[in-house]
Amino acid sequence: MQQFPQQFASDNYAGICPPAWAAMEAANAGHVPAYGEDAWTDRASDAFRTLFGTDCEVFFAFNGTAANSLALAVLCQSYHSVICSSSAHVETDECGAPEFFSNGSKLLVAPTPDGKLTPDAVRALATGRSDIHFPKPRAVTITQPTETGLVYSIAEIQAISRVCRELGLRLHMDGARFANACAALDCAPADITWKAGVDVLCFGGTKNGMAVGEAILFFNRDLALDFDWRCKQAGQLASKMRFLAAPWVGMLESGAWLDNARHANDCATRLAAAIVGLEGVVAAYPVQANAVFLTAPIAMLDGLRERGWRFYSFIGGAARFMFAWDADPERVTALIDDLRDLAAAAP
Repeated sequence: MQQFPQQFASDNYAGICPPAWAAMEAANAGHVPAYGEDAWTDRASDAFRTLFGTDCEVFFAFNGTAANSLALAVLCQSYHSVICSSSAHVETDECGAPEFFSNGSKLLVAPTPDGKLTPDAVRALATGRSDIHFPKPRAVTITQPTETGLVYSIAEIQAISRVCRELGLRLHMDGARFANACAALDCAPADITWKAGVDVLCFGGTKNGMAVGEAILFFNRDLALDFDWRCKQAGQLASKMRFLAAPWVGMLESGAWLDNARHANDCATRLAAAIVGLEGVVAAYPVQANAVFLTAPIAMLDGLRERGWRFYSFIGGAARFMFAWDADPERVTALIDDLRDLAAAAP
């Protein structure tokens, strides 16, 4: 099969990292009970409880859209609403799935130029109207890191959580790249989740080096009542659950989840440092995790495409470069060299 040069358009381009692959291979030996009644699923769930230092409820879904949407649906009735950033994935890239799975809960969108919700934005949307004609605010969702690659600090999450508690709102975290946030902050996972007031986390595995699979962690166990039935109804109960769970065993027990994130973040940091001083090239947002958004002349971006580079242009038109667990330092160097060549050749 034809091999293509490594690209940095998305961390979804990457393959499966060795610890996840090895765990799947080990899980493939022999027969085990179905639908999560197996030792691999128990072991993965316990690994999460150890990592977070709390007795959370753990569920596994095939992808992030389902994980986020089902988690939000369990927090809301159809007449409720969910407060989110205007650039949140649940708003811009999940095809109405949160509304669908909640039977109509409305997303209340706060304009956020950098992708971060603030306590003031949450309060304004939650208290703007209280009449019966308006969907009652019930939950807040934050993306960690945000769609712009920014990372919420511990203090920022705590501040949002305080407003949520004051107003009777539940706090959900979309952690598609949660590992990258932990690596960026150099903190324990508990520090930016349940200890900071998060009720439920969707921990992304796909972008962290797995083939497929996200984990849904309920730190408030009462909220998980009947969640397994909700997963089944939504087509998210895997019959061969061990193949969703086993890769997590490999990732968590080996520490690969964090090593992978650190490497991806380091590659992004390297690119960000290399473009400093290049004529016309600017980082649109501070580089804090594994994403770099570049603003550059159209001719330069076209030149990158002509040289074979793939990237997405969105969120204000900036070109996004996203680094995965297997980002090749030589390919990072090649991208930097091409950027420098094109900048030098610009009129």
